[in-house]
Order: sequence, then structure tokens, then C-alpha cells
Amino acid sequence: MAFAASLADLQEEASCPVCLDYLTDPVTIHCGHNFCLFCIHQCWEDLQDIFPCPVCLHHCPDRSFKKNPQLCHLTDILRSYIKPLRKQIEDAELGREIQVSKSLTEVQWKMKKWRRELRSEFEELNDFLRKEQVAIHGRLLMQEKDVEEKLTQYISQISNHMSRLQNLLSEITEKCSQGDLEFLIGIESIHNRYEHLKCPAVFSYELRKESCNFPPHYFGLQNMMSTFQVDLTLDPETAHPNLIISKDRKSVIYRTTEANCLDHHEAFTYYPAVLSCEGFDAGRHFWQVELRGTGEWSLGVCKNFRNNALIPPRPKDGWGQFQRCTRTWGTGHTGQAMRIGVFLDYELGEVSYYNWNSRSYLYTLTDTFTGKLMPYFSIGPSSKSLTISMVLDER
Repeated sequence: MAFAASLADLQEEASCPVCLDYLTDPVTIHCGHNFCLFCIHQCWEDLQDIFPCPVCLHHCPDRSFKKNPQLCHLTDILRSYIKPLRKQIEDAELGREIQVSKSLTEVQWKMKKWRRELRSEFEELNDFLRKEQVAIHGRLLMQEKDVEEKLTQYISQISNHMSRLQNLLSEITEKCSQGDLEFLIGIESIHNRYEHLKCPAVFSYELRKESCNFPPHYFGLQNMMSTFQVDLTLDPETAHPNLIISKDRKSVIYRTTEANCLDHHEAFTYYPAVLSCEGFDAGRHFWQVELRGTGEWSLGVCKNFRNNALIPPRPKDGWGQFQRCTRTWGTGHTGQAMRIGVFLDYELGEVSYYNWNSRSYLYTLTDTFTGKLMPYFSIGPSSKSLTISMVLDER
């Protein structure tokens, strides 16, 4: 728009105020305004003593004109260029209108599509919740009924036990009223029956707490994995000497070794860490790691690591070459392997973490990212034998 306005101003300067066309044989009169020679002659054709300027009405003393060859040359140049330039402006404006209209149409179409999808998902979710509510209420009712039945059986057992005790007590009371011989003969039988009489076990029950378990796709985790999953490999050049990288560069394990000279100047020298070979400076990316063994671990992304750092990079660190790092701490456990998902949204400035075993969200770290970010993996110095492995699920 600014260029078009400037072009219009330039065209106005090269135009005759009388005929409003480009200047032809331009001349300059006494007041300094420019006109076509023919146009100014026409204006002053019937005048005798006073020759007013058609623009400012300044009275010129005579009909003397001063030719302006420079303005004539400029006008010729404008004649050559103004038409194609105007055509380009018109095309640009038309293209802009088309692009705006197209973009608006695409946005409206996408929004309409997303609304349909969301409406469908909400309907599906409502249907799922209704069915889940009925199922949970049914299971709770069954638990309640089961406890009532067991309690009824327990009450019956207690009643029977109390009845047998009462019968034994009555027999003893009756024996006590008999002679000594009869008492001694019958008391042994009563005692034996009492010794073998077992009291019912204490009534106990365990209730299962019900909860609504959403399918993973309601959290978008499956879509996230299938859409943004990347295949990472570890960079041995950056690995701490106590970290052993597998041949396929998919796993790293911590082993305590003697301090030795490093072959790679880019390696972490103090903190047990290693970077991925792949880095990202735009887009969304998701990767998974599997942790086995016992020890501390740290995951995230960082920019420009400092190879002699004594401590792991932290989000607040702005010193040295560690300009940015985000990570999550945890402790590995023996037994079942733990899977952690990491989702990087570069433009949004977020790194989110997920427990892939339970398909649950953990938390998100936010920042403004610049430059290339490198996936970062670390094993705490106190770890004994912790393994971190890259995991690539089939899509």
C-alpha cells in the first residue's frame, strides 16, 4: 500500500494540472508550476495583460515559458514504467485478496471439520461415560451384595457356635448337680468336644475401589505417538566415560570405571550424560525411553552443552554454554521396566513428560526456544547399573 501511494504521488508530479495527463513538452512558468506547453497556451490564449497561474493564480508578468528538459525526460521514463508497475500492483492486490479469501475459506473449512470431529468425540465420550457409569455401579452393587451374603453367613456361623457353647454349658451345669462318679465319667466327653470346637474366623472383607479408566486415545497419546514419533540414536562423541553406548546406539548403561583420558573433546567429563545425534530447531517431536535397573535418571532437551559441567543442566541456568535445558528427574526401580515419553513442541516452547506404563501425563516445562535443541539423557552418579534405551513403537 505504501508503494502504491508513493507511485501515485510520483505520477501526480509528472502530470499536467490542466489536462491531468502526463506532461508533454513541459514548461515552467514564473511561479514555478509546470504545464504542458499546449495547455498553458490554451489557458492564456485570450488574455492580454494578466496571466494567472491555473494552480496558484499567481500573476505572471508575461507569456514567457522556460522549458524543462529534465522533467520531460522524467516523464518519458514514467510513461515507460508506470503502466507495468500499476499492473504489478493490481496483480499483487488481486493475489492478496485471493490469498486472504483462500486462507479464510481454509480456516473456516478446518474449523468446521474440527467442530464436527470434536462433536463426534464428545458424543463418543458421553456414550462411553454412560456405559462406564452403568458398569461401575453394577460392580459396586455386586460387591455390596457379596459382602452382605458373607456377613449373613458369618452371623449364622457365630450363632451356631454360640448355640454349641450354650449346649456344652448346659451339660456341664447338669453334671455338676450329679454325683461325683457320674460327674467324672461324663466331664471328659464334654471337655473333648469343647477342645475340638473351633471358633469362626474373624469376619473380614476387602473392597475394590472403582475408578473411571479412560482409553488412551481420549488423552491423544496414541495420536501423538503415531504422528510425531522420531527415531533417535545416541552420540558416543558426547558420552561420559562411565556411560557405555550399545553398538546400535540405542541404549546407554552406567558402569563405574577408572578415570581416564577422554578421546572426544565434546564428551561430558564430570556429569554422566549423553546427547542424541539428532537435534530439532522447529516442529513437534515425540520419543520414548525405557529405564531398567536402579538409579537416578534425567531426560529432556538442551542447547549447547558445557562438557565440563559439574552439575546437570537446569532450566534456570543461563551461564556458560548451557543456554537452556529442561529435564525431569526420577529413580529407576528393579522389576518392571519404566517407560517415559517426551514430547517437544518447539514453537509453543514446551517439553511434556508422560508415564507410558500407565498412559498418564506427568508435567510440562515451558520456555522460549531458540537455536537447535538436542535430546539429553543422563544417569545419576549414585546409580549402580541403570540402563536407558530408546523405544520406537510400531505406528
